[in-house]
Amino acid sequence: MKLKLVFFSVIFLLITGVGTAQNRSGAPKSIINKDVAISKYHDLKELEDMQKGKLLELYTERMEIIIKLLPSIAFGIKPGITMSSFGIPDSKENRSALEDHHEATSNYFTNTIAFQSRILPYSDKANLIAAILFYEQVLKSLHIYGQENKF
Repeated sequence: MKLKLVFFSVIFLLITGVGTAQNRSGAPKSIINKDVAISKYHDLKELEDMQKGKLLELYTERMEIIIKLLPSIAFGIKPGITMSSFGIPDSKENRSALEDHHEATSNYFTNTIAFQSRILPYSDKANLIAAILFYEQVLKSLHIYGQENKF
């Protein structure tokens, strides 16, 4: 009985290990992160009625989207586009470069937020609203760009 338990445990661990290894190298990774999306655009009146804390959240959310999206707009702006969509070989070097890009983008955003979380609360509410409206205009323009792009 003990031998069967050990045998099935070893088999289970081997199957799990093979499955995990295949998941890492299996599906191609998207050039554009899937979490790049904005749920709602705001107008001046809505923003003026919000508390500064909510404005800071909106500012940070829009900045994150732009940071993750702008470096890759030459590939299109739709999440799910992979290197193979453009005929880029799915080689180890190219996957590594893409992973390095995603990591660098994430690190940049993390460092920017760490700085801004200390400094941004001192900003004037009107300037914060103007920045949010500007970011939203950029995002709307990117959406139009994405509709005109074949990808």
